[in-house]
Amino acid sequence: MKSITNHISFLFFIAISCSALSQTTGNKTVSVTLPIVTLLDIEPAGNITLSFIAPTEAGRPIVSPSADTTKWINYTSAIASGGVSRKVTASVNQVIPGVDIKLTAAAASGTGGGTLGISSGQVTLTATPVTIISGIGGAFTGNGTNNGHRLTITLSPNTYSNLSARTNTPIVITYTITE
Repeated sequence: MKSITNHISFLFFIAISCSALSQTTGNKTVSVTLPIVTLLDIEPAGNITLSFIAPTEAGRPIVSPSADTTKWINYTSAIASGGVSRKVTASVNQVIPGVDIKLTAAAASGTGGGTLGISSGQVTLTATPVTIISGIGGAFTGNGTNNGHRLTITLSPNTYSNLSARTNTPIVITYTITE
């Protein structure tokens, strides 16, 4: 009888111990919102000046200005589920006869992450937008200089017979990020 009582007491303590160690679970719905984001800017702010240099000896060509490499494209992109990748285009507000305005977006660098875009290499800008970066997915480049895609802007004569003297002609380069 004592053995049965010990066994019953032992089973009772095991039942209480198992009950104390048992787990319960529950469910809670969490609502997540991730907005579609499409942001682009050029860093640092401000204008650039590119000036051709007149030759000092007759018979020599005009000298193209040094390339400007001070600007960077920064962007943030969150695309819709199943959405297509984005691209950055560039265009100018006017073309200067006899002059090519060329732009190169370098490969992305800096502190960004995600599916960063791929450079199209050097392009000649016109009033019609041309793709300079493609294949942008969910990504961010980091902010400011030394983040994103470094831009190189160059000027060169293309047809001497179309050249005419100009002073401080403002050319606006428009950058657009689209799907």
